[in-house]
Amino acid sequence: MRRRGMGAGALMKKKMQDEKYKQKANEMATQQLEQLSQHLEAFHANLEEFAAKHKQEIRRDPQFRHQFQMMCASIGVDPLASGKGFWSEMLGVGSFYYELGIQAIEVCIATRPVNGGIISIKELRSRLLKTRGKYGQDISIDDIKMSIKKLKLLGTGFSVYGTGDNLIVQSVPSELNMDHTEILEFAQKHKGRVSPSQIMKALSWGRERSVSVLEHLVREEMAWIDTQASPRETWYWFPVFFIEQRRASIQLPDENSQEN
Repeated sequence: MRRRGMGAGALMKKKMQDEKYKQKANEMATQQLEQLSQHLEAFHANLEEFAAKHKQEIRRDPQFRHQFQMMCASIGVDPLASGKGFWSEMLGVGSFYYELGIQAIEVCIATRPVNGGIISIKELRSRLLKTRGKYGQDISIDDIKMSIKKLKLLGTGFSVYGTGDNLIVQSVPSELNMDHTEILEFAQKHKGRVSPSQIMKALSWGRERSVSVLEHLVREEMAWIDTQASPRETWYWFPVFFIEQRRASIQLPDENSQEN
């Protein structure tokens, strides 16, 4: 026997049930959204209270400032989004990072004739501390990275390459691919002096590839050629790194040795 289909009454009943389920689901979603909004508002208020209480530590201590930035990011608050408003008036962090960014630009432009527009972030920090003077606020590498991130929004051509502490700041509008970045990182580990043979052995590259990438960096004025060091090998010097090594070898004063 053929099974009889659902009657009109049964269909109507099922439709009403579906509508009730849908309505209930919408009500629950609205309640959850309201609760979440209340939690975020409460957290935002607590964050403002925390900022007001610890504003001196946020201004003075780079590590404390970084942790505060992370807390802000967790609820989608960006203290640097505007130079006006509560965060700027309370903490001055917006103007702090933009001011730091301008100082970073000045240092990069001043050193560009020597390093070709690339500078290690450690060297940049050291020069910034000197520029800011012993009475200026301490700055961390995270502060510099944040200021450069804001500069990129203005289309300044600034970029940061590398990982960990071996970060390189590029201040010229030149596109660096993975090969260029690998050689820069390799040169940084070898005191700014490399040869095609070293690269071929360390990175398992062919000579043509090694020389091609090195020559590109020379054309971009990021490296210098030394043909007199050895009759058998051409050496390439990266000023940004041997300047950094020289600073370390003669123990030039940095932020840790500044007088209080």
